[in-house]
Amino acid sequence: MHRGKGMKFVGDSRVPATREKFIPKDYSEYPGKTEPFWPNFLLKEWLVGAVFLIGFLTLTIVAPSPLEKEADPTDAAYIPLPDWYFLFLYQFLKYDFASGDYVVIGTVVIPGLAFGALLLAPFLDKGKGRRPHQRPIAVSMMLIGVISIIWLTYEAVAHVNWEERAEMGKIVEEVEIDQTDPGYEIYSNQSCINCHGGNLEGSPAGPTLVGTGLTADEIADIAVNGVGGMPAGQFNGSDEELQQLAEFIASYSEEGGH
Repeated sequence: MHRGKGMKFVGDSRVPATREKFIPKDYSEYPGKTEPFWPNFLLKEWLVGAVFLIGFLTLTIVAPSPLEKEADPTDAAYIPLPDWYFLFLYQFLKYDFASGDYVVIGTVVIPGLAFGALLLAPFLDKGKGRRPHQRPIAVSMMLIGVISIIWLTYEAVAHVNWEERAEMGKIVEEVEIDQTDPGYEIYSNQSCINCHGGNLEGSPAGPTLVGTGLTADEIADIAVNGVGGMPAGQFNGSDEELQQLAEFIASYSEEGGH
């Protein structure tokens, strides 16, 4: 007699053999449909996990996470961004109905309803079918969630000036500034130090002047005519002082300065 043929499995003598819904199936009648947990099933799980781990490690080596300068709590101009997998929540909190006076709705109520709906999905749709059209409630809720996350993430990425962010978070090599240079005295007296810092490192009011790549003539033109958020007429000294200031700053325009 074949293994399992003609046998009835009853786990408890109090369960009548005629009540078949309490009797486990005999999987020996379905060759290839089942396998032992050890080592067959567990070995497959380990292999899949190893492939994922190798792929993840390769990704971290090929495309390492970008680093930014040391965090400065006094830098009010810096706009922090969450990791990419939280960008959809970051974008969601920009809308009027989820921010300001309604921030509790955006941070607690709506996310709570969304995650609660996902948890209740198996109980709201008890269909036995496995095809998408046989599970309309569960499939609809999942599609709404996926589409919302993709759209909000796209909106967050599309409205970020990535070049400006890279410049804000750029790691600037610290250089030793020669404060005995006559140009530094002009730099201080002309109030350049208020916006660009005592070591030309920059501040929320003005960018760093180290490693800009600008020539002395370009720096002199900016000091007189302004650029970007810097208005014209900031320099009010003589032409000789302007030249000294421009040459002093230009000496640090290359990476590493002097």
